[in-house]
Amino acid sequence: MSLTAADVAEIMRLVEQSGFDELTLEMEGTKISLRRGVAASGAPSAPAAPKPAPAAPVAAAAAAAVADPGLKDLPSPLLGTFYRAPKPGAPAFVEVGSPVEADTIVGIIEVMKLMNTVRAGVRGTVAEILVADGVLAEYGETLMRVRTSG
Repeated sequence: MSLTAADVAEIMRLVEQSGFDELTLEMEGTKISLRRGVAASGAPSAPAAPKPAPAAPVAAAAAAAVADPGLKDLPSPLLGTFYRAPKPGAPAFVEVGSPVEADTIVGIIEVMKLMNTVRAGVRGTVAEILVADGVLAEYGETLMRVRTSG
């Protein structure tokens, strides 16, 4: 498999939107190294704008989850764009209050034009959805929380 210009552009877009400062990728003798904040000459470029601090409700929700052992975080299994529905305009896989089983699909993570399903992994009811549709999700970032049952 060789990388196309579109593949490289998508990798660059994902790195730019992520929290990573550097990425090195080797595939079949091709090596790509991307570094944030370094111009082609190797001289540092203007610093990237810092990511905004999370709003207080998110912090309060995180504190509530720690205090409530009945809530289970569903982490993103990959770095990529999170989609709540199977296609644009379609209903979301789940909403707050939706019952889920371990094998219930709760979303999709798109990585380099490949769609990867995200399953609940637990039985319960969706309590919170923390990542909006079409937003870049970091690896391990909590996508949603499920109130577990029995």
